[in-house]
Amino acid sequence: MTTSRLFLTGIRASGRHGANPGEKEEPQEFVVDLDVEVKTFADVVEETVDYRTLARVAREVVEERSFDLLETLASAVATAAAEIEGVVQATAVVHKPNAARSLQIDGVAAAATVEGEAKG
Repeated sequence: MTTSRLFLTGIRASGRHGANPGEKEEPQEFVVDLDVEVKTFADVVEETVDYRTLARVAREVVEERSFDLLETLASAVATAAAEIEGVVQATAVVHKPNAARSLQIDGVAAAATVEGEAKG
């Protein structure tokens, strides 16, 4: 067995996250990037983690849960990805593009890394 890393970028979802007044009233756009280390055994698609599953899990966390902190959201996404069979480690970077317009910056992001069950 070896491991490989999968990178999924630009997973878009709407969610209700934020600590400031009113941030959870309407859904906001979030963008998730995943860096996932997976077990690989052979050149067979059934022997690795499905991209669609990773993207679906990330979207579900953003859309179905609610957090005050972007850091906590990133941790929840990484944890959900790490729970998928075959995942050794997952890092989620969650971007909140409209979070800091008043600061005249393009956005804010938080990252979290979680070990999976598939340690080898």
